Amino acid sequence: MESQSTSLFVAKDSIVRKIWGNADTILFIFAGAAAEFALNKAVHWLYFTGKLPSDPLGRLFSTVSYARKIIFAPTAEANKAIDTIRNIHVAVEAARGAAIPDWAYRDVLFMLIHYSIASYELFERKLTNDEKEEVYNVFYRVGLRMGLKDLPPDYLTWLPARDAHLEANLEKSPYTLDLFKQYKKHLGALRFRVLIEGQKLVIPDRVKQMLDFSDFSLLTPVLPVYKVTKLMKMDWMLKNLLLPSEYKEEIRGLDKFGS
Repeated sequence: MESQSTSLFVAKDSIVRKIWGNADTILFIFAGAAAEFALNKAVHWLYFTGKLPSDPLGRLFSTVSYARKIIFAPTAEANKAIDTIRNIHVAVEAARGAAIPDWAYRDVLFMLIHYSIASYELFERKLTNDEKEEVYNVFYRVGLRMGLKDLPPDYLTWLPARDAHLEANLEKSPYTLDLFKQYKKHLGALRFRVLIEGQKLVIPDRVKQMLDFSDFSLLTPVLPVYKVTKLMKMDWMLKNLLLPSEYKEEIRGLDKFGS
């Protein structure tokens, strides 16, 4: 048995490692979160720092870096990374002279749970109830370490809590419109279109309705073809066409923990 000092925050055979060890699922996790968070009533906090609107892609890779430190690290290092995230937010709160509401922290945690499951199921297969519980438990422990309150104890209890958050904490605001404008500015028109079509595949119906997205995605008929290119190790040809050149190395690095 491993000692506490060398134990892993997430077990080596965990489905969470498979989800977060794959570039495709990670990109869809953050594509979905980018859509939903643009509607979040607490999105103005990211405008206070200016980091998200000025560099949304850089923000994505920064967030991925912290997530990787948690998911693929020994418990002690993972806890240190979580504490760092919390301390960064505490510093922002001190600078603004206000506290980020607890529900806003929970919303971000809930997004990571939802999009981890939805993105993996889009590319791979449906998760079992036990696997969904495993995904939930990992982020539940992250939330506990961050000091979040009122977290549901398990996945099934979380489902209605997630729906309640979607109903209570989203609104279409000037920040929503501006964030999508920034996404388009940094991605370009074609890549922005791909982003929108990808978001349709993983976001909940309420988010889709609030953003006036149709149910049909142009990527639906493309996905089977993409999966074939992945089997033939040709998927990077498509990624090179669709992803900004300055971020290609970072995106290649997303697969480094994959099997």
